[in-house]
Amino acid sequence: MPSYCGQSAEELTQRGRSEGFVFEVSDELYDRDAKPGTVLKQNPMPGEKVKHGRKVYLTVAAAEPPTIKMLELRDLSLRQAQIMIESQGLVLERVIEKPSPYENVVLEVLYKGHSIAQGTPIKQGEKITLVVGKDIGGLPDSTQTATSENPL
Repeated sequence: MPSYCGQSAEELTQRGRSEGFVFEVSDELYDRDAKPGTVLKQNPMPGEKVKHGRKVYLTVAAAEPPTIKMLELRDLSLRQAQIMIESQGLVLERVIEKPSPYENVVLEVLYKGHSIAQGTPIKQGEKITLVVGKDIGGLPDSTQTATSENPL
């Protein structure tokens, strides 16, 4: 079995019979480094011995990244939010710290400079900015109780 990786899936399916195989696109994956429509993977694998006329299943590069729904990241720890962002195929572009009594808790999620709500459709590979709390001395602690000397 020869390697068909990097070749055009459309050309392979059109000329398949002349190569002695039947080519079938079984899946598409987004790979920003690959030209859309090119073969990323094949089954059977290159180098395997196969019979003439065998079906070759191709995984090809998709033209567009898949769309996902934005997750709810507010009120999570920065670390939890980072893990969830990566698991969804998004990119954490930067972290902005904002004075808050809640250290390293996500206060806001930004996409292209604007707040983005949970459930908003977004393409995988897009960049996200997180605004997180930074405990800065002197902020009132919400757990303090009011006294005559220190009314809240």
